[in-house]
Amino acid sequence: MAATQYNKGFSDAQSVNNSKRDNFTYKDLNLFFSPNPVTKDVSKVTDVQAIKRSVRNLVLLNPGEKPFHPEIGTGIRAALFQPFSPIMISALRTRIEESITRYEPRVILQSVDFGEEEQNLDNNTLACRINFFNRDNIGKCSCYKRFISC
Repeated sequence: MAATQYNKGFSDAQSVNNSKRDNFTYKDLNLFFSPNPVTKDVSKVTDVQAIKRSVRNLVLLNPGEKPFHPEIGTGIRAALFQPFSPIMISALRTRIEESITRYEPRVILQSVDFGEEEQNLDNNTLACRINFFNRDNIGKCSCYKRFISC
């Protein structure tokens, strides 16, 4: 039986679980299409990594980009060229929260933060930090941090 392996490069709950006794193992294709060094096939991401990729995809989708589901998306890239104000940041936060709670059932959303010290509005860069709990492992909080730029 394989033991649980922890990736020391991450400070949050992102770990790889190879235990056969775990009922909740999420698997997804690595969309960077990097080859597995052993099998030479497309590598996979599991557990928290797969959930983080899903959250990232939800946040970066524009409405109408996903075929047959035009309602999915936040439109956050279009907001990069708008004047930033507390109202705009509140609207973006609401869009992200609604999208994640509606379309990602594996997470419990804790917060969506826009750090003002990390913003570079002259270069159209927006920093967003999303904190969430894995619904199957509520004890550990995971974080997805993204710099969105055009």
